[in-house]
Amino acid sequence: MASRLFRNSTRSLLLRASFLIFLIALADWLIDAAIPLGFLYLLPMQVFGRVLNRWQICIAAAVCTFLTEAFNSLKWTAAVGLPRDILTFSAFSGIGLFVYGVGRSRRASSEHLRELQSEITARQDAEEQLKVLIESNPAAIFTVDADGSFSIANDAAHRLFGVRPGRLQGTSVHLYLPSLLNLPTTQHAFRTVMQCQGTRQNGEIFLADVWFSTYQTSVGTRLAAMVVDASEGLRTYEESSLHQLLSGSRILIAAVSHEIRNVCAAIAVVHQNLERSPSQGNGNDLAALGTLIQSLEKIASKDVPNDSGHAANVDLHSLLGELRIVIEPSLEDLGITLTITEEANLPEVFADRPSLMQVFLNLVKNSERAMASQPRKELSIVAKAVEQKVFVHILDTGLGVTNPNELFKPFQQQAEATGLGLYLSRAFVRSFQGDLRYETSPIGASFVIELQHGKKRAITDGQTSSHSDSR
Repeated sequence: MASRLFRNSTRSLLLRASFLIFLIALADWLIDAAIPLGFLYLLPMQVFGRVLNRWQICIAAAVCTFLTEAFNSLKWTAAVGLPRDILTFSAFSGIGLFVYGVGRSRRASSEHLRELQSEITARQDAEEQLKVLIESNPAAIFTVDADGSFSIANDAAHRLFGVRPGRLQGTSVHLYLPSLLNLPTTQHAFRTVMQCQGTRQNGEIFLADVWFSTYQTSVGTRLAAMVVDASEGLRTYEESSLHQLLSGSRILIAAVSHEIRNVCAAIAVVHQNLERSPSQGNGNDLAALGTLIQSLEKIASKDVPNDSGHAANVDLHSLLGELRIVIEPSLEDLGITLTITEEANLPEVFADRPSLMQVFLNLVKNSERAMASQPRKELSIVAKAVEQKVFVHILDTGLGVTNPNELFKPFQQQAEATGLGLYLSRAFVRSFQGDLRYETSPIGASFVIELQHGKKRAITDGQTSSHSDSR
């Protein structure tokens, strides 16, 4: 019943409280008893505490105190009545102010609760939008705890690493991105971009572009990363580089061939003149013929230089990993099984990294064509170190080579286009003091790339300088 009294509007509550005061005063006036009824004014004071402010509550308490004393049957004296009035006023004002304080705190708590609920709703909406954004993002997004284990990973991360949905949580990120082992563990935020090799669950290697940052939490350092598979870009780049190299070489050879045709045409004219005039004017024709022969010798003397100014120490393990990324998808499409075997602790080799990659790609392309019609399609790449050299064997199960003596020569009749691939490949390898040769094999073809060990780093003025392994 009391709770109903506090409901309704402010005006209604004021009218009810005033009516209660009137009824209590009337009852106190009509009933002449030894016990006064003034204590009943506590009820309307509770109502006033609900709707009035502080000074209005004090005025109402003073009115109730006056009415209590006015209808009190006890005689008022200063010694007795004044303390009684003070206590009565304190009781009335105290209960009103108490209800006022409780109501104000309740209103503040309700407002705070509404704000909190609004913030929670907004945060839930933001989290839901962020979750949808992360889950629908084609890039792999994940977080890693201080122990290097996945905390959160989206569907793209599971697809990138070849893991069933929901299985990444709790596993080590170093199984898939070993380069993250070298990250600094500082207390400050660390943000950067890196490119490294990643590994899928089935052992397949891919080139990964990684954007990541570290941040601090109450349980330690966390890492948030976004990873994109850049293998297709690497494949496109290397294959376009090989195509551009061969196209440029064909243009150059065409220009040289044009000059040779002009000289040969001039020789033919001089030869015809000599045939028509066997005894007259032979001196001028012979001089012209000698000049033309010298021009041919000058053209023929041009050869590929036997040194490379861009050669440096190359990590062959890393290069073969990139080679696998580039060639494996196309080989799988053709049904060719690829096997790359490396000797443990393979040393660095001295080579020009882009040129060596082009040599590998050209040999692999030749093997693809040779195995196109074969029932057995296997390509093996074996790298091993022997003394101060590193040998890379490339073996296939193709048709083999019918005339090995004609290999490494341009403008072969049986070769596709100009037949420059093997010629340029051997020239590249020789430019950094290596060699490329063909070895007989009972099945298919076998090519061997011979490479020198990497140059030793020289220490000068207390600092170490070395050839850089750059792509």
